[in-house]
Amino acid sequence: MDFKYKIDDRPALGAMSLYGLQWLMICIPVVLTSTFVAPEGQTLFFTQKLFALMGVTMIINSLWGHRLPLIAGPAAVLLMGVLAAKGQGSGSEAIYPSMAIGGAIIALLAAMGLMRKVQRIFTPRIVVAIVVLISFTMAKPIVGMIFSDAEHQLLAMIFAVVTVVAMAVANNILKGVWKSMVVIVAMIVGSIFYYCIIGFPKSFVTDSVAPQLFVGGVELDAGVVIAFIFCYVALFINQVGSVQSLGEFTGADKLERRQSRGMIVQGVMNVVAGAVGVVGPVDYSLSPGVVASTSCASRYTVIPAAVAMIVLAFIPDAVSVLLTIPQPVMGVVLLYLMATQVAAGLHLAEGSGAVKSFKDGLVLAIPIMFTVILSFAPQSALSTIPSLLRPIVGNGFVMGIIIILLLEHLFLKDKKQ
Repeated sequence: MDFKYKIDDRPALGAMSLYGLQWLMICIPVVLTSTFVAPEGQTLFFTQKLFALMGVTMIINSLWGHRLPLIAGPAAVLLMGVLAAKGQGSGSEAIYPSMAIGGAIIALLAAMGLMRKVQRIFTPRIVVAIVVLISFTMAKPIVGMIFSDAEHQLLAMIFAVVTVVAMAVANNILKGVWKSMVVIVAMIVGSIFYYCIIGFPKSFVTDSVAPQLFVGGVELDAGVVIAFIFCYVALFINQVGSVQSLGEFTGADKLERRQSRGMIVQGVMNVVAGAVGVVGPVDYSLSPGVVASTSCASRYTVIPAAVAMIVLAFIPDAVSVLLTIPQPVMGVVLLYLMATQVAAGLHLAEGSGAVKSFKDGLVLAIPIMFTVILSFAPQSALSTIPSLLRPIVGNGFVMGIIIILLLEHLFLKDKKQ
């Protein structure tokens, strides 16, 4: 594809600002849909830290890391890790240090040149399974967000169906820049519509707990650490896939080096995320579509968006306004994003030939079903699991990964492997 601006080109100031604004409109929903894991009474400052961390990550990666126009956002797989750990009674002192350990591990793997060896473990079926498992594990929190308003649950149900279908139709019809604006437009229009029916809020979001930049303490729990290591297996795959897909699409050179440097940056920034108590970043795979629609592959165009996110982080009043978006609207947007994740997994399965027989389908289906069941398992059942194993066995996503690894490489292994 011929690009108006190639990877290392620097557009003029006016063009740079416009491209940056487009990236910003994509970045904002990515951050806002991840704030539901914030500690109670700290949503505002938690969101400010997220904006700042994602902005810094994007700047470092565009200038030094993979040097590609990729946007960073809170990793969905880590959101699941935080939710699962909280569900098992773990606090921030155990969750975020475990996240930092996971980030340090992937940074070291990349720095030591071991990425290629690790990648051999992940067959196409395992990659497809992990991509799909992320969405199914998010089902429970999405249900909770959509039906969070007990007085308007029928409205929420109708709103969810109509909005998701409308977003899918818009994504199919719209072209160019407008196609990438579907999510942010849905959040704005959906919020206005929802508040027109139930009434507009009389106040904005504020914190009831004093701001705390760093995690209050460190409490290492072996089970939580191991669970997060499995989460970082998925983050590793996600990161590799995002860089690989955009690198090939834009014809970037030295792709292996870009992979290593990008992974080092993500690992280090996940350590930072663990230290400040927020969800760690990963590069999103939305970029190829945006680059194709604008014919602009310049890595410098994400920098204005990243700077704007950092500036936004220091304006709590602006962040507070953004956080007034109703929970049902956030849940519906997240539902749509997770549906696109499943679609990406199915597309990958077709393109890679991951499912050629009934047995191949079973290898994918079993971990998916276990993930769903464990995600909705009653707390009374999970509490019977020994405390050391509870963060692992009680985490549907982690168990899904363990099961797919065992099926693929041991119990239902292909004879040619």
